[in-house]
Amino acid sequence: MILLDDVIESIRKRRIRITDEDEPYLSCLIYGKNIKDEPIHSVWAYNKETESAALITVYRPDPSKWIDWRIRREP
Repeated sequence: MILLDDVIESIRKRRIRITDEDEPYLSCLIYGKNIKDEPIHSVWAYNKETESAALITVYRPDPSKWIDWRIRREP
């Protein structure tokens, strides 16, 4: 289980942000760590017109799919 406090802390301590020009809104993957120093990924959508962001999903990244939690491994 990932608590809201974990998500907020991971954004405060973000390490990297990967942005895509998705439609209809920009999307952003944020990698950060929670209070226990555990990696967390959160995906956000950003609306330029309203200057608002929406949390799409949050998860603990699978170490077999990521290098240093920041680079996706090739399938």
